Amino acid sequence: MKQRVKIIGIARHRLSTDGDGVTTLVAFHGCPLRCRYCLNPQSLDNGDRFREYSPEELYAETRIDELYFIATNGGVTFGGGEPCLRADFIREFSELCGASWQLNLETSLNVPSFNIETLLPVVNTMIIDIKDMNPDIYRSYTGLSNNIVIDNLRLIADSGRQKDCIIRLPLIPDFNTETDRTASRSRLETLGFDNFDLFTYQIRRH
Repeated sequence: MKQRVKIIGIARHRLSTDGDGVTTLVAFHGCPLRCRYCLNPQSLDNGDRFREYSPEELYAETRIDELYFIATNGGVTFGGGEPCLRADFIREFSELCGASWQLNLETSLNVPSFNIETLLPVVNTMIIDIKDMNPDIYRSYTGLSNNIVIDNLRLIADSGRQKDCIIRLPLIPDFNTETDRTASRSRLETLGFDNFDLFTYQIRRH
């Protein structure tokens, strides 16, 4: 039986926000993290309100923009939630769309390394939200250890794919500082990563 996954949203005609060219963002339900300032909390509920897709159904819905993808070197960006939990689904989708579409991931990398090994051959760009490399800060913010994240960063580095990664390094109010972020960047640079997206979480306080 073909696998089906719950998708919390599909956003078309995104331009240079999560990959090259025109992209369609496909957000999966489900995430291992419990970030204190989660941007997509709907990915954490029971998911009953969301439609399930097979790879073929998702391809049929996204191919409407194929001309835009090919003309601009764009494609589909998988986010969430955590898309790397759906590695086999994404691999099957890649076989349908072929190499003319760019496939990107927005990921925390906090998934089994086998999932990353499955995805490396089929994705073009990985946009990695690293939170913070300090294990205490990371656990305080996400509720989990970052040991798997570090293992997966090494896996990507050993595969020579650092240039295909954008590393998001946020300042997170009440959790880390500019000094912490500089330390995270230095650790990542020792692994060969050099494309960083530095920003600050905007937190609404009541």
